[in-house]
Amino acid sequence: MSDHTSKQFDAEMEAIRSGVLAMGGLVETQLTRAIVLLEDDDRDAVGQVKADEKQINRMQVDLDQMCSQIIARRQPAAVDLRFVLMIIKIVNELERVGDEVKKIAYKAAEIRGTDRLSHVRHFDVIRTAERAGTMLQMALDTFARLDAAAAAEVIDRDEEIDAAFLAIMRQLISYMMEDPRTITAALEIVFIAKSLERIGDHAKNIAEAVVQVVKGIDVRHVSADQIRAEVAGE
Repeated sequence: MSDHTSKQFDAEMEAIRSGVLAMGGLVETQLTRAIVLLEDDDRDAVGQVKADEKQINRMQVDLDQMCSQIIARRQPAAVDLRFVLMIIKIVNELERVGDEVKKIAYKAAEIRGTDRLSHVRHFDVIRTAERAGTMLQMALDTFARLDAAAAAEVIDRDEEIDAAFLAIMRQLISYMMEDPRTITAALEIVFIAKSLERIGDHAKNIAEAVVQVVKGIDVRHVSADQIRAEVAGE
C-alpha cells in the first residue's frame, strides 16, 4: 500500500470512527430527552425524540455504506478488518438503543397528564434510566479510547441494570396483588423498565465489541469474571 493510499485509508477509518461517536452522542441525547419525559410533562420532548430517531436511522445507513465501501475497496485485514466489523456491530447496537428510547418516549407520552406517570417515578424507573444512560456513555467512551479494561467494567455493570429490572418487577407484582385496579399502570411500567434493561444489554454488547477488537477474542456468552481475566491477560 503506497503512502498516499495509506493516508486515504487512515482518513476513511477516522471518518467512520467519528461518525460512530456522533451517532452515539445523538443516542445519548435522545435517552436524556426520554428521561425528561418520565420526569415532566414536556410536550416538545416527544417530537424531539422522534426527530432524533429519524436522524439515527439515517446515520446507521450512511455508516453501514461507508464500512461496506472500505471493505470492498481497501480489503482490510487483521486488526483493521476487526475494527470495521466492530463499527458495523456498534452502529447496529446504537440503532437498537434508539428504538428502545423511542418506545419509552411514546409510552411516557401516552400516560402523560395522568396519575399513572407518578407510578413511574415511584418505582425507581427514573434512577434505572439514569443508570442505563451512564452505562451507555461509558460504553461509548471505551470505544473512543479502545480501552478493554474499561469495557470489562461496563460489562460488569449490566448485572446492576438486570438487578434493578428484577427489583422493579418484584415491586410491581406486590403492587398488583394488593390492588388489581393498578394492573394497567403496572404493565406500563414493565414496558418502560424492559426497554431500559435492553438498553443495558446493548451497551454491554458495545463493550464486548471493544474487547474483541482490542484483544482479538470473542467474549460473547462469557462470564464477567472470565472477561476480566482475559483482559488482564491471566
